[in-house]
Amino acid sequence: MVLKVGVIGCGGIANGKHLPALAQVEAVELVAFCDLEIARAEKAKQTYGTADTAVFKDYQELLKLDLDAVHVLTPNSSHAPLTIAALEAGCHVMCEKPMAKTSEEAKAMIAAAEKTGKKLTIGYQNRFRTDSEYLHTVCEAGDLGEVYMAKAHAIRRRAVPTWGVFLDEEAQGGGPLIDIGTHALDLTLWMMDNYKPKYVVGNAYHKLSSTKNAANAWGPWDPEKFTVEDSAIGFIVMENGATIYLESSWAINSLDVKEAKTTLMGTKAGADMNDGFTINGEDRGLLYEKKVELETGGVDFYDGTGDDPTLKEAESWYAAVVNDTEPLVKPEQALVVTQILEGIYKSAKTGEPVYL
Repeated sequence: MVLKVGVIGCGGIANGKHLPALAQVEAVELVAFCDLEIARAEKAKQTYGTADTAVFKDYQELLKLDLDAVHVLTPNSSHAPLTIAALEAGCHVMCEKPMAKTSEEAKAMIAAAEKTGKKLTIGYQNRFRTDSEYLHTVCEAGDLGEVYMAKAHAIRRRAVPTWGVFLDEEAQGGGPLIDIGTHALDLTLWMMDNYKPKYVVGNAYHKLSSTKNAANAWGPWDPEKFTVEDSAIGFIVMENGATIYLESSWAINSLDVKEAKTTLMGTKAGADMNDGFTINGEDRGLLYEKKVELETGGVDFYDGTGDDPTLKEAESWYAAVVNDTEPLVKPEQALVVTQILEGIYKSAKTGEPVYL
C-alpha cells in the first residue's frame, strides 16, 4: 500500500527532518509540495519529488488533491488552521511541534480529528531516540518506582535560530520554551506517564537578547527582531503531587548545556541522560550507579550515530496509518504540553501561579 502525501511548508524543519526521512519510507509517495515561497516548494520537488509532483503556493489548492496524509511544517501560528483544514479535507495529519500556539487551538485540532475520524500526531521525534526508548521501557517496567520528581532540560549556551520567524513572538508564540522546551517536557511527561498538571509557576527572560554581535552558533542575531524570550523556566505541580522543573534557553551564561533530555527521580531508582545514560539507586544498603552504553545523537539533525529517530518517527507514523492503530505521540498528550507551556508564559507575565 502506497500513501499519497502532501507537504505544507518546505523550510528548515522540512528539509532538515521530515523530507529526508519520508524519502526512505517505502509506503510513502510525495506527490505535492506547498510553500508561500514557491521557489522552496520547487526545490523540494527537484530533490524529493518526480516530474509529476505538484507544486503550490496556496495550501487550499494542495488539499484539493486526493491525498492520504499531510505534513504541516509551518510557523506555530498556522499549525491549527492548516491541520484542521487538512483533516477536514480527509487527510491524516502529522503536525510539527509544538501542537499549537494556544491550548484552545490544540483542542480545536483534536475536535477536528475526532469529527473527521482521521489520525493526528505531533512531531516529537526525540521519543524515538535509542536512549529515550530504553528509558521508557525502564519506566514502564516499574524499575524506577513512582517518579515523583523530574527535570526537563533544554539548555543551549549560544544557539539562537536566526532564520525564518523564530524570533517573532506573533508567529511562534514564544522562544526557547515553546521551541525546544517543548521537546524536553514531552519526554518527561511520557516517561512519567503523567498528564494531569495542577498548576504552574514560571518566568521568561529577555536578558541576553539585546546583545549585539553575539557569539552565536548561527551568527549574530538582530536585537531589534528578538521579540521572544532568550530563556525561561517553569515549575509544574501535578495533581498527584509530583513536580517537574523545566529549563530552557537559546542564550544563557552556563556550561551545563543539554537539550531534549530528562532527569527522573523515583522511589526505587533514578535515571538521567546527562552523560550518556545512567540509572542510580540503592541496593542492599549500598548506593550504585549503572552506566548504560547507548549510541545516540546530540543536537537534533546535526550529528550522532545509531538509529535515526526522524526515520523511526516517520515509519512509526505511517505504520499507524496503514494498520489503523494509535500513533505513538497522541494529540491529547501534546495538548497537555501546550497547556503547560501556555501556563508558564502566562505566569511569567502575571507573576502569579496559573492553575490548569
